[in-house]
Amino acid sequence: MSASDVARVTGGRIVQGDPAATVGRVSIDSRAIGSGDLFVAIAGERHDGHRFVCDALRGGAMGVVVRRGVVAGVPGSPALMIEVDDTTTALQDLAREVRRRSGTTVVAITGSAGKTTTKEIAAQLLSTRYTVFRNTGNFNNHIGLPLSLLELGSRPQIAVVELGMNHPGEIRTLVGVAEPEVRVWTNVGDAHLGFFESADAIADAKAELLESARPGDVLVVNANDPRVMQRARSFSGKVITFGIDVDADVCATAVTHRGVEGMEADVTTAAGSGRLRTPLLGLGNLGNLLSAMAVGTHFDVPLDRMLQEASRLAPARHRGELLRLPGGVTLIDDSYNSSPAALKRALETVASATGSARKVAVLGEMLELGGHAERLHRECGRAAAGAGLDLLVTIGGAPARAMAEESVAAGMPERSVAHVPTNEEGAVAALKKVRPGDLVLVKGSRGIGTDLVVERLKEEFA
Repeated sequence: MSASDVARVTGGRIVQGDPAATVGRVSIDSRAIGSGDLFVAIAGERHDGHRFVCDALRGGAMGVVVRRGVVAGVPGSPALMIEVDDTTTALQDLAREVRRRSGTTVVAITGSAGKTTTKEIAAQLLSTRYTVFRNTGNFNNHIGLPLSLLELGSRPQIAVVELGMNHPGEIRTLVGVAEPEVRVWTNVGDAHLGFFESADAIADAKAELLESARPGDVLVVNANDPRVMQRARSFSGKVITFGIDVDADVCATAVTHRGVEGMEADVTTAAGSGRLRTPLLGLGNLGNLLSAMAVGTHFDVPLDRMLQEASRLAPARHRGELLRLPGGVTLIDDSYNSSPAALKRALETVASATGSARKVAVLGEMLELGGHAERLHRECGRAAAGAGLDLLVTIGGAPARAMAEESVAAGMPERSVAHVPTNEEGAVAALKKVRPGDLVLVKGSRGIGTDLVVERLKEEFA
């Protein structure tokens, strides 16, 4: 785009520089500026990018986008300066423009759990037939998503992105930026329940995914989730369902759990049927895989090719990653994040494991649950006891302590349960209790830092 294009798209005004100048890459990080880049000064929670305008220009930026009245011009500099009402909105406007010019078909994924895993699987399946872009990590918010869409200048055939939220209105904004042709809604759970009155309120916020749909747009939804299905009725485009042991367009039946070796199932799609085998763990991941296969089916990826890819899928780091440590410990590293529904599914996976291995869980507190925290942690304590654990360590504040207490009340011996307040103490406790031959699940909210436990166990049993 030219500078005048940028001003037009963002509703801005060029106050300095050449309107015909060509804009290169767009960046919000003055430390990563390259020659010819356009720096957008974002006023974030921790840092205000307007403080780094001069740094960006010294780094080679061809121009800057700033909020009106905040930054004076740079006398004697040929650099472009565009003033806008709001720089975050301007970033989103630029991303939408690039997305439209690219001609790329966009697949957008949301849900309370499994967004990143679904995104990665869908991208892998689609990559067998198309050029595919996926947003990095969990770049899924009002700034991360636009930065991802700005990469579509390379004109991939399909972009697979995830949309995150913890407040009403956020999904609506992201849909307005991404303008997806295919929308995927994995589930409604209890993640971020502290910001909402109920799971129904979460579902209503997620349902913003359905808004502004065009007649040719597609919605992929979870037939096992009644909240999702109820709201999907209002979608104006085509609906494709997926599910386990339920009437769905992409359906898994005859599921066989192979413990830490993964799962098998019969899968039926519009493109035919086959036996699915995957190393991914748990029914939650099976649902993620089915939703990705629904996307693949829509894009005419052959079923045999998807089944082949499913057999060699690997979870993302810290997201249900199975690690067989040289010292004899089998570790399920699910330390990236946690919610009550996801934790229960992880415990079901541990419960399904066969053999003589002791079963150990190191579980961090689940954050952002508000007034529901103690009740939900106690539910998970009962689930831990029901999973046949030999040892349980909980990490965090009062909710994590309640989870430990409830596991004892539900039948676990008191000597087999410990609670500690910090991840450092959790790592020490794990090192004292875990021994060769054990199967160990580590899971917790990011803010608790249970990944430290994983790293210490990897060092100890290297």
